Amino acid sequence: MSSALSPQARTRALDAMGDGRELDVVVVGGGVVGAGAALDAVTRGLSTALLEARDWASGTSSRSSKLIHGGLRYLEMLDFALVREALRERGLLLQRLAPHLVRPVPFLYPLKHHAWERVYAGTGVLLYDTLGLSSGSSRGLPRHRHLTRRGALRVAPGLRKDALVGALRYYDAQVDDARFTEFLVRTAAGYGAHVASRARVTGFLREGDRIAGVQVHDEENGRDLEVRARQVINATGVWTDDTQALVGERGQFHVRASKGIHLVVPRDRIRSATGLILRTETSVLFVIPWGRHWIIGTTDTDWRLDKAHPAATRKDIDYLLEHVNQVLVTPVTREDVQGVYAGLRPLLAGESELTSKLSREHVVGSPSPGLVVVAGGKFTTYRVMAADAVDAAVDGMGVGSYGQEPSGPPSVTDRIPLVGADGFAARWNQRRTLATRHGLHVARVEHLLRRYGTLADEVFELVDADHELGEPLEGAEDYLRAEVVYAASHEGALRLEDVLTRRTRISIEVFDRGDAAARPAAELMAGVLGWSPERVDREVEHYHARVRAERASQEQEDDAAADAERLKVN
Repeated sequence: MSSALSPQARTRALDAMGDGRELDVVVVGGGVVGAGAALDAVTRGLSTALLEARDWASGTSSRSSKLIHGGLRYLEMLDFALVREALRERGLLLQRLAPHLVRPVPFLYPLKHHAWERVYAGTGVLLYDTLGLSSGSSRGLPRHRHLTRRGALRVAPGLRKDALVGALRYYDAQVDDARFTEFLVRTAAGYGAHVASRARVTGFLREGDRIAGVQVHDEENGRDLEVRARQVINATGVWTDDTQALVGERGQFHVRASKGIHLVVPRDRIRSATGLILRTETSVLFVIPWGRHWIIGTTDTDWRLDKAHPAATRKDIDYLLEHVNQVLVTPVTREDVQGVYAGLRPLLAGESELTSKLSREHVVGSPSPGLVVVAGGKFTTYRVMAADAVDAAVDGMGVGSYGQEPSGPPSVTDRIPLVGADGFAARWNQRRTLATRHGLHVARVEHLLRRYGTLADEVFELVDADHELGEPLEGAEDYLRAEVVYAASHEGALRLEDVLTRRTRISIEVFDRGDAAARPAAELMAGVLGWSPERVDREVEHYHARVRAERASQEQEDDAAADAERLKVN
C-alpha cells in the first residue's frame, strides 16, 4: 500500500472511516504522539484511523527545539529513569528507526568555575553517556571530552575568553520535528491506517455510558461524518482538556501549556563548529546548529491564551538575546534574527506554579469506557507514550479479542523503520552517482537525502520528468521547486502555510519569512491541488497577512498584546 498522502488518498481515507463499519482504534491528534499511536496500533493488526483538525504537526510537534535527547537537566532532578528511557529512544532513532531524519549534533558546555564545576558537570555528562550505553541499544555517538579553555576556543572561537575556564563536549541528536511527524503519519498510512488532516473532531459518539467513536467535520469539503470505533485515543497535547470537554466529563488529569520561543539566526553570526548549552537562572539555553543557521532557545513561561497560535513577545526575544550575548564576542542583535517561532509544551498540571517544575513524564488514563487519554511527556519519548496508550486501548477492548493473545499483540514499533529509512546508508554512499544521473549538484542530492531518505527517489522522478522542477524555488533558494510539488502530491500539504512553515522551514530561514516565495510556491501547489487563480491569490494574501501579524506580535511587550496581534490572522 502506498504511503503517499495525496488529496485522493485523503478522500479515500475519510470515505473508509465514515462507511459505518466499526474500527478498532481512532486516534485524535496529528502530533508526534498521535501519529506514533496510529503507527503502533496499525502495526499490531488493529484497524486504525488518525484525525487531525489542522495540519500534521501544526501544534507543539513543529515548534520544539528539534532535539532528540535525554535531557541533561533532568539528571539534576535525579530523574534517572526518564533520562535512561529517552536515551534508549535516541539510540533507536539514530540507528534503526529514522537514520535519514535523526543525526548526531555536538554541544559545548562552557565551564565558568575551576575544579569543582568540572567534577560536578563532568560527572553528570559521564552519567549521561553511561545511561546511553546501558539503555539497551548502542549509543551510536562519540563519548564526551574534557577541553581546556584553549581547546574550547578552537572549536568555538566566537566565545568570549572570560566566559569560560574550560568546557565539556558531548553529543546529542537533532531532527526536523514536523517532517519526522509527517513521516510517522506516512508510515502508518503505508501499513493501512486511514489518515486525514483538516478533519476536526466536533463530538463523541456514545452507546450508553461507552464512547463509541467520534463526530468529524471535513474542513476541506464541508461534510460531516461519524467514525465508529471500539476505542478512541485522545492524543491532543495542549488541547487535551478541550478535547475532554467534548465528552462532557472532567478528565482525570489536566494539562498546562508552557510557552517556549526560539530564534533563528544565520550561521555566520556565531563563530562555532559546535552547538552550545548555557545555564540560565531557571533552566538551560541551547544554541543549536541548523543547516546554514543557528536555533537559539528556549524560554519557559506559563501560557493561558490562544493555543493554536502562541506568540513571542519583544520581551521573550530580548531575554534570549541578552543571555546568549553574555558569552559571545560579537553580540547577536534583533537585526540578525531571521525567524522566530513559539511553541507550547504540554505539561501535567501539579502543585507548582512554575511551569519549569511541572512534570515532563507522561500519563495514560481511561476516564470513560472506550476512551483513552495520553498526555505529558516529551518529543523524544513519543514512541513509549504511543505504545502505552495503545496498550490501554487494547485492554479496554476486552479479553479474548485476539484468540490466544487475550491482552492483544505487543508493540512492535521499536523494530519498524519509518518510510525512507530502509537502504538510506546505501543511497547516501551513492549520492555522487545520483547527482550525475539526475543533473543536480551533489549538495542538492545530500539536502534531499537528509529530508526524504530513500523517498528522495520520488522527488528525483519529478525532476527527471520536468527539469524546471530541479531549479531553486524563487525567494527560498535552499529548496527545489520539486519539493513544493512533492509536498502537495505526497506529503499531505493542503494550504500554502503547510508548505512554507512545516514541509519546508522557509518561514523561519529567510529574512522576509517567506513572503517572496509565497506566490511561486502557491502556483506550484495549484497544479497539484487544482486551485483557481483566485484561490492562489487568497492563499498568498493570507500568508502575507500571517507574516505581518507575527512581526507585529513580536514587537509587543506582553503576552496579551502579542496574542491580540497574532489573532488578527488565523
